[in-house]
Amino acid sequence: MLLPSSHSLSSLASGVRDAARRAGDLAVPYFRAGAQTAAKLWYKGHSSPVTEADIALDTYLKGQLSEMLPEAGWLSEETIDDPARLGRSYVWIVDPIDGTRAFASGHPDWAISIALVRDGRPVLGILHAPIHDRLYEARLGEGAWSNGLRLQLPEMEAFPGAARVAGPKPLVDQLERHITPVERLPKVPSLALRLARVADGSIDVGLVSAHAQDWDIAAADLILQEAGGRLTGLDGSTPVYNKPAPSHEEMIAVSSRLHPRAIGAMRA
Repeated sequence: MLLPSSHSLSSLASGVRDAARRAGDLAVPYFRAGAQTAAKLWYKGHSSPVTEADIALDTYLKGQLSEMLPEAGWLSEETIDDPARLGRSYVWIVDPIDGTRAFASGHPDWAISIALVRDGRPVLGILHAPIHDRLYEARLGEGAWSNGLRLQLPEMEAFPGAARVAGPKPLVDQLERHITPVERLPKVPSLALRLARVADGSIDVGLVSAHAQDWDIAAADLILQEAGGRLTGLDGSTPVYNKPAPSHEEMIAVSSRLHPRAIGAMRA
C-alpha cells in the first residue's frame, strides 16, 4: 500500500483534527477541575483507572477514524486487541484519554492522542489537550505545529542553563548524576503531553519508564521528530509500532543535537 500523497495526508489530517476536537468536547463535561470526575470510574486489573468518558471517546474515534481510512487496522488502550492489525500496513493507534488518572482527579494534563502508523512508523500525529486549548500536529516530512504555529527546536549542542527535566524520579536521578545542573519539573501525568512539551521547548529532557504502550507515545513521537527532536530507547533504538506486544523499555526524549550527550549520561 502506498503512502498517501502530501495532499491526501493533509486532507486526512483535517478530518482527524476535527475528530480530536469533537472528542474533547465529549470529554470536557465529565471533567471537574481540582475534583473527581463526574464520569463513572472503575479499574482495569488492580490499579489502571478507566472512566465512561474513555469508553465514549474510544467508541466515537473508532467510528470516525475507521470511516476515514477503512483499510487501516486499530489499536487502542480501551479496545480489546485484534491481532488482525498485525497484517495491516496502516494502523490507527489511539489513546482516547492519555492521562486518565489526571482526568479523573481534576488535573488538566490529559490529552486525546491519535496516530496513523504505516509499517511500524507514524506518518500522522494529532494530540489535543482540551483544558489547555492546545492542539499539536505533525505529518511525516512536513513539520510539526502547536495551535498552528510551527515547532522547531534550536540546534544547540549544550544546555544553555539548567536542563529542565520531567519524568520518573529514578530516571531523573540517573541523569542528574552525569548532567548538572538539572531543574526538576513536575512529572507530567500524560506521557503524550510530556513528550509534546519537549517538542515545543518547554521541557528539555523527557524521561519515560519501562512499559509505555504504543498509544501513549506514537503521536507525540512524530510531533517530536518533526520538531527536530528524538525519542529513543536508552540503547538509542527508535520505537517501532504495531508489534504483537505494543510495549517499550525506558526511553528518553530530547532535541536531536542534545541526544548524544543526554543518552550518554543515561548510559554512564
